[in-house]
Amino acid sequence: MSRKTGKPSYTRPPGSPGRPPAQVLRILAGLAVAVLVGVLIGTQTAAPGAADSAVEQLREQEASRDKTQIGELTTRARATAGVITPIVEGLAEPGKVDDKQLAQWKQAMGPELAWYATTVSGTTATNVARGSLRNAVEQLAAAVDTLAAAQALPESSRAPVVAAAGRQRELAVAAWSVAATQLDQINVDAGNGHQHVYLNTTGVDGLMAGDGLPEGTGK
Repeated sequence: MSRKTGKPSYTRPPGSPGRPPAQVLRILAGLAVAVLVGVLIGTQTAAPGAADSAVEQLREQEASRDKTQIGELTTRARATAGVITPIVEGLAEPGKVDDKQLAQWKQAMGPELAWYATTVSGTTATNVARGSLRNAVEQLAAAVDTLAAAQALPESSRAPVVAAAGRQRELAVAAWSVAATQLDQINVDAGNGHQHVYLNTTGVDGLMAGDGLPEGTGK
């Protein structure tokens, strides 16, 4: 009776081939890949601290940069408040403003417009404060320009334009109050305590006001 299965390996003549070489190579390659994957997984599992450390370092760098930007912005805002306060007060009585005064105000607003027009990359909260300050400065500069345009008109035609200048002034003051509130908050968040850079302006409705807490407290 003939065999229905192949001969046992021990009956093969010496030197006869076993598994084909290509199959052996595939098996060895598969084992090598499996070992490599295992090593990589083991390395990542055993040392997760490296990635965490890198992320924490980036966060610390961002926080340090943001604190520096907040300090610079607060210092500039205080200086700007000193520049624009006489302009805000003067625009409240446009009938007393002459061409010489308008020219002086335009000159004073020039550096402020240039400084806030510079784009600085920072955190969202700091960018909001900077953008609000820029909006306030631009609105006030527009009010000065509008009043100057009114002065160039015949007296009979000035009233509506002067009123527009007054409205722009109010918008500038309102925008500054929002900016000052945001600036105060980011200083507290950065550990600087309360920093109040509000304008002491009366007669404008809907302004955001300071919290009344002492400067530097609330860290």
